[in-house]
Amino acid sequence: MPAIEFLQAYWSQSELATNAVILLNLLGALLLGLLVGYERSYHGRAAGMRTYGLVCMASAALTVIGGYPGHWFGGHVSTYLVNSDPTRIVQGIVTGIGFLGAGVIMREGFNISGLTTAASIWASSVIGVMVGVGFYMGAIGLAILCAGSMIFLTRVEAWLPSRHAIAITMRFKTGYKPQEPALRAMALQRGYEIAGGSMMIGSENGMQEWRFVAIALSKRSGSPMSVLSAELVDFEGIHSFQITHARN
Repeated sequence: MPAIEFLQAYWSQSELATNAVILLNLLGALLLGLLVGYERSYHGRAAGMRTYGLVCMASAALTVIGGYPGHWFGGHVSTYLVNSDPTRIVQGIVTGIGFLGAGVIMREGFNISGLTTAASIWASSVIGVMVGVGFYMGAIGLAILCAGSMIFLTRVEAWLPSRHAIAITMRFKTGYKPQEPALRAMALQRGYEIAGGSMMIGSENGMQEWRFVAIALSKRSGSPMSVLSAELVDFEGIHSFQITHARN
């Protein structure tokens, strides 16, 4: 077969039609992933719209290309897949890249970062797989959707209703015994609620240390961190404290 005809097979009418179906599946998976991710983002969780959208879309890409093996490698399946199983290669790639992505996820206290970067690394491996099996238009579409998600979804998340979260660590003076109901009431007065399951209490040399995540009641509620800091400085029972933004 002449080289030009061999290359044209990758852009034949049937190949383009298959790629169009793949792109529709990717778009649908992205929208559904964003829907689930928004719920997490609204509640101040680390894995938000971008992470869920990328993972859902990349997973759909791997699944849908498996349904069109006859279109792999420009339709030259019978010639090149006699003694090999590309699906095992794909499985090894996405598993190995998963470990690589885990290496960029960092946690410091209640704050978790790097999830979107890890998801984008994994999604880029799927783009490479799609290029490798010859779904060029689908790979280009996936790359554009991934890049667009990471560039523009930050603005969309900022526009949508959400609840920001802060991590608070308070070390009380020796002998002082804080009360959880009073602490929760103080948080509500300042537009926050203490996230369920986030409370951590420790004690050393008679000094209690409380750690928890406070989530704003709405996007516009919640005292600024500078105001909270000034109030904690004047609180007679506080020995020291730390306040940071939290994505838990």
